[in-house]
Amino acid sequence: MRDILFLAHRIPFPPDRGDKIRSWHLLKQLASMARVHLACFADDEADAAHLAGLREALGGRLGVAHVEVRRRGKAQAGAMALLSGRPVSLTLFDSEALRAFVASKLEETDVGTVFAFSGQMAQFVPPALTQRFIMDFGDVDSAKFAQYADEGRGPMRWINRREGDRLAAFEQATAARADLSLFVSEAEAALFRARTGLPNVAALSNGIDVEVFDPEAEFERLSAAQRGKGPLLLFTGQMDYPPNADAVAWLAREVLPLVPEAHFVIAGRAPLPAVRALAGERVTVTGGVADMRSWLAAADVVVAPLKLARGIQNKVLEAMAMARPVVASPAAFEGIEAEPGRHLLVADGAEATAEAINGLLADPARAASIGAAARKEMVRTYRWDARLAPLGQMVDPADKRAAA
Repeated sequence: MRDILFLAHRIPFPPDRGDKIRSWHLLKQLASMARVHLACFADDEADAAHLAGLREALGGRLGVAHVEVRRRGKAQAGAMALLSGRPVSLTLFDSEALRAFVASKLEETDVGTVFAFSGQMAQFVPPALTQRFIMDFGDVDSAKFAQYADEGRGPMRWINRREGDRLAAFEQATAARADLSLFVSEAEAALFRARTGLPNVAALSNGIDVEVFDPEAEFERLSAAQRGKGPLLLFTGQMDYPPNADAVAWLAREVLPLVPEAHFVIAGRAPLPAVRALAGERVTVTGGVADMRSWLAAADVVVAPLKLARGIQNKVLEAMAMARPVVASPAAFEGIEAEPGRHLLVADGAEATAEAINGLLADPARAASIGAAARKEMVRTYRWDARLAPLGQMVDPADKRAAA
């Protein structure tokens, strides 16, 4: 198989947040098929320094790499977007240096496929591309901004509406020239097909590393003092992401008062000031943690009360793989192939969420049974190798070995 050029909006290593988890496993799978060259951004110098670890993890299967620290701020990107008429999502990640690197690799190396991860990276794929072009959108980002606009007020309502409209047009134009457009769930793929009418759209689901996220694996357990007293409710995620911040604020204010004696732990990096302000007698905000499995193993119930969610929530898959009973909102459950009531509970609204949590806390045997069933289902259907099995034929439809 000819070389692959992989484009990503964030260096795909280490796999310690949602987008990096997916991009890392995609990159690793692609590198098992052919030599892969990488063009990506990094959040800062420390993030860019992960290139050495990435090379080591791929065992020499990574070719030439261009890792560029993204320095453009949102204010500058917003001004550029208004002047150019482009989405902010694109101006925020634009770079002539990265564009030049991509052009040089396409000219100098035996690249047969360009694989772009995240819609922002489509702007670096030349219009007259002769190689196969696979666009992994992940989620329908334009729909996310449309939801923000529907729920927003004032200037942000207009800003998000504009972003959603501009992104929708860009997504459709990108998919029209791509050989294949991928989404993280069939629900997202179906939404995009309905919006665009394009046929070359498919789902390639996320998986879970069931050997790592295993309650019997080797990791540090929390002490009784670290865990605290009373039933432990846990939310995990990147806490500078607004939908996560909104979810924990809602649960702390609307649901926790209905769950007597429970302690709510919010575990995840970079909590926004509004999240840190929730900390108190019944709420702990940890910030980044050394190993999320320590908290997952200690939790009585894992909660995912997101009002706005797209694609597949890795936080839910991780908790299920760790045999924890999960209470998820309908939005957080969407895209996950599991049976409500058997593998997890799905609840909509404060009273229903509190009732589901209280029911699990009052019946530990049922909670354990749901957790065990969840773990079994993750092992059966969500291993990464099974989820990414179709990728070989997607990259090279003529490869009979990939098809097999």
